[in-house]
Amino acid sequence: MEGALGNRCATGTEALWVRSLILAGGGLLSLGCSGAEDTGSQPDWWLAFGPGEDLPESEADASRFLHQGTFGPIESEIEGLGYAGFDAWFERQGTLPPTLQRPRLSALEAAGQSVFQNQRQEAWWNSVVWGEDQLRQRLAFALSEILVVSDRSGALGNQPAGVAEYYDTLTRGALGNYRDLLEDVTKSPAMGIYLSHLRNRQGDPANNIRPDENYARELMQLFTIGLIELNLDGTPRLNGDGEEIPTYSQTDIEELSRVMTGWTYAGSANFTWGAPSMLEPMEAWPEFHDDGAKTILGGHLLPAGLTPEEDLDAALDVLFGHTNVGPFLSLRLIQRLVTSNPSAAYVQRVASVFEDDGTGERGDLFEVARAILMDDEARNGHLAAPATFGKLREPLIRMVGIWRLFDARADTGVIRYWNAQNDFGQAALRSPSVFNFFYPDFVPPGPVATAGLVAPEFQITTHTVITTSANEYRQRLYTAYPGYSGSNEHTMRLKLARELALAEDPPALIEHLNLYLMGGGMGAAMESALIGHVNATSMTAGNRPPGTQRVLDAIYLIVTSPEGALQQ
Repeated sequence: MEGALGNRCATGTEALWVRSLILAGGGLLSLGCSGAEDTGSQPDWWLAFGPGEDLPESEADASRFLHQGTFGPIESEIEGLGYAGFDAWFERQGTLPPTLQRPRLSALEAAGQSVFQNQRQEAWWNSVVWGEDQLRQRLAFALSEILVVSDRSGALGNQPAGVAEYYDTLTRGALGNYRDLLEDVTKSPAMGIYLSHLRNRQGDPANNIRPDENYARELMQLFTIGLIELNLDGTPRLNGDGEEIPTYSQTDIEELSRVMTGWTYAGSANFTWGAPSMLEPMEAWPEFHDDGAKTILGGHLLPAGLTPEEDLDAALDVLFGHTNVGPFLSLRLIQRLVTSNPSAAYVQRVASVFEDDGTGERGDLFEVARAILMDDEARNGHLAAPATFGKLREPLIRMVGIWRLFDARADTGVIRYWNAQNDFGQAALRSPSVFNFFYPDFVPPGPVATAGLVAPEFQITTHTVITTSANEYRQRLYTAYPGYSGSNEHTMRLKLARELALAEDPPALIEHLNLYLMGGGMGAAMESALIGHVNATSMTAGNRPPGTQRVLDAIYLIVTSPEGALQQ
């Protein structure tokens, strides 16, 4: 490897660190080797920034970063990072407009088409595969696994636009302030239906009617403070007897449930019935709100006579201000993006940014995301603690990454994949419960448990999902290569020009796929086995165009291998 502006092609096992040089004539020269087309779908965004100083250490470092902060690396993003640097990348991602789903559904309806949850799934795939706002999209998906709403609820199954609007709420708020997002989520009719605080009314003890406690409980347990008091580093706080301290009691739930009364659909003519408005925040009906005094979490008194809006604002301020929120949310976002078992020091560094982003703002999710991804543990944890660092890649994210990397396109311009949960055990806003597809503290039996670690994604890594996901990856690869005669207008055709150009050089092919699919983390034994397999596969194998079988086998074996399933 040469210096920061290395400019020679890879030889042997070296990886080419693609750098760009400004030429005297003002052009940008991309120093690739194969001469193959650039299959990345993003524009050369880095031209607007100029050469940066905070560059990734290598192509592998850039790829690892993009595996953590996006739905997967593509050539143009690695090249852009290598030229403009991390700060420029974050600046761009922070200013890109959000790629939303509901406008797509609205356009279909305006064109006279019927819209169901299938079309919502299409909109999600289109957004995460092709959206330029990758940091926002990746954070939105992470938040969708924390602030859970699911169309598996019968009441939401026939509300695709409303569920899409909820996901858009997460997308819009993913790089904003968490306090604002909590309010938007609380007022969402989709969340109001899912956790049953829509049309929740004040209690009537004489008739044995009490406010619904569902949302109040989950707002504390899952969205803000968790079950036990935490130090800033995410470790449990202990009382004088060395015992963990509960964050809230049943009384706290009951008092907070009184706050969550008096809300129904926007524009409703009646509090308890009428056509639902799923696309606007819920509105308050004061006559159905409990306006009595309430004592909520930590002894905070909400005086009598507050309006529903005032009660809600005050309660959310109390919850948002709790010292648990920073470490609680930081740990979960680190787990979703970087590693299942972050050190306490890593959690504390990120939680400190949640507490204060450097300008005095609390809850700045953009700066929290930057802190997570740029922390030394995120960038170098695979070297410092290779036995415990990293996470299992979610199968859904692996599928998105394949389509991004190979710039897959269908003739229809739509990704028609409606029921990914049948293959991968997960699909967007399709969790079986409010607790997500997997628990953040799930521990599979065996070595992980013995080591005292957690591995959340292994909760859906069942024998069935291992089989169905492997079958799906195979179907999506071996029936989508250039020249496949059985494809149709819905086939996500892969662009494999770069890979086919390397098919006659197995070490170079595996090195290239290692960079993009594994962030350069492939072990020597796996590399040797793959090179051996490719060498043993004829260039004309499988009655496919020359080199195609080699390329497809290499991709498939990496994606479905235990090592390839890990994000390091």
